[in-house]
Amino acid sequence: MDLQADHSKFLERHYTNRSGWLRAAVMGANDGILSTTSLVIGVAAAATATATAEGGRSAIILSALAGLVAGALAMASGEYVSVSSQSDIEQSDLAREKRELERMPEIELIELAKVYVRRGLTHELAEQVARELTAHNALEAHARDELGINEITHAKPMQAAIASFASFVAGAMLPLLVSIFAPIQYMVLCQYVFAIAFLILLGAIAAKTGGSGVWKGIVRICFWGTAAMGVTALVGYIFGTNVG
Repeated sequence: MDLQADHSKFLERHYTNRSGWLRAAVMGANDGILSTTSLVIGVAAAATATATAEGGRSAIILSALAGLVAGALAMASGEYVSVSSQSDIEQSDLAREKRELERMPEIELIELAKVYVRRGLTHELAEQVARELTAHNALEAHARDELGINEITHAKPMQAAIASFASFVAGAMLPLLVSIFAPIQYMVLCQYVFAIAFLILLGAIAAKTGGSGVWKGIVRICFWGTAAMGVTALVGYIFGTNVG
């Protein structure tokens, strides 16, 4: 049997390589929809309570636009700082590992072999594997098998920041459009209905892209989205009533 020729028939589909950008994109879009919609619902509930009617649309649109700009910048900067910290830790660990490989290569070889023994290899085979991988690329072997750092999980701050920014803007544009075109007297209801529809679509896309169950993601995102928007609407209504 020609394994090389038939290799393509047996390729498995994996989703781990998408984990970095997918997490940032889903989080950004989810926050864009949820935080902006919640903000708009709070302002719309306050406007309804004070009977400002059509005059409140400008405040609602302004709140949606402010939420979009501030949220997108906050998401991007926060994601960049967070992932940069992870990247700094990885680089520090790699530099330390490189120094140890230069100073005490035999001890590092023993440590690497122990890793393979814990994974189920015999001592003889573990030592052979450790020696061959060390000869090929010692730092790469230790980074992957001892530190758990590889190309898939390696932190990429700028990629994460851009994904968060773009996805937040995409998510926040939806409640902004609703705030412009929805009837003012049904603003809260329209924002909620469209937000839930958007969140369901987002949950389904994220689950499909990540290769996980669709319904579990949809139920989770709808429950917490409803809770967040409900609390915000209540606060806006109470605030609007008291001010009025």
